[in-house]
Amino acid sequence: MRICVVGAGAVGGMTGGWFAKAGHEVSLVARGAHLEAIRRRGLTLVSGGKPEVHPVRASSEPADFGVQDAVFICLKTHSIAAMLPRLSALVGPDTTVIPAINGLPWWYFFGEGGRFDGQPVACLDPAGTLFEALDPRHILGCVVHAAAEVSEPGVVRHTAGRVFLIGEPDRTRSARAERLAAAMNAAGFEARQAEDIRVEIWVKLIGNLSYNPVAALALAHMNDIHGSEALLALIREMMKEAMRVAEAYGVRIPMTVEERIDIARQLAGAKISMHQDVDKRRPLETDAIIGAVVELARKAEIATPMIDAVYALISERAKHL
Repeated sequence: MRICVVGAGAVGGMTGGWFAKAGHEVSLVARGAHLEAIRRRGLTLVSGGKPEVHPVRASSEPADFGVQDAVFICLKTHSIAAMLPRLSALVGPDTTVIPAINGLPWWYFFGEGGRFDGQPVACLDPAGTLFEALDPRHILGCVVHAAAEVSEPGVVRHTAGRVFLIGEPDRTRSARAERLAAAMNAAGFEARQAEDIRVEIWVKLIGNLSYNPVAALALAHMNDIHGSEALLALIREMMKEAMRVAEAYGVRIPMTVEERIDIARQLAGAKISMHQDVDKRRPLETDAIIGAVVELARKAEIATPMIDAVYALISERAKHL
């Protein structure tokens, strides 16, 4: 397959590296010192403790690569609006686009079938320009349960997990998803088609929208949060509120709050992504991870006082980075 990864940082670099190792024709869209290192030496992926160098095509310009079979978007959500119109050269009639991103995706209501079917999520796509930039029929939903880090320019270290859940926005099982999952599994991923990708989005999201801003505001590692009854009480309330919002849109979370917290405990002493972004003074993914849930709560007339309060705090914190 011809595969382009747009945003070849941590998860993107890991994705490109596994596909390259399996013999696919891989192109990476990257920037800065990371891009220059990949051009000079290839992409080094450290997985299972063993570094392997993969010669791949790399550029800051998607137009350099031509039409692809699959395009993985592995960007921070605030970078998507500027990049999406630039992807047109990669997308042919049969190209599958897989946004492997955090939070509620901009395409959430495409094919959803409810009363908001086809509408944009206003805080993520206020003018509806993302749907104009990319025909959503190309999109295959994706939820990533894997972690990696860029340890130095050109070097990506896989740190945990290999699970990629994919699914059609309209909940059908498709041949393109089956083909992609097979290619991914042959390349070392643990990929499968989800029965309902929106359920998987919410399962991950209720953890992200609670732990990420709390960790970023408190500068707390995961074990710090789990060692604090006060912070855990806040996490529980935020999760309960988010579950009520999901249910208002026909999504039932298939686990209890305590079961979701037990999953988060597996991260032990990790410094999670929004905490890392605060430390490095990078933009925060506040709208995709929290603001979109606040927006959906207001539409459904669901009260979310704890989520609202934390959203106000983390939004103000983000302004001062």
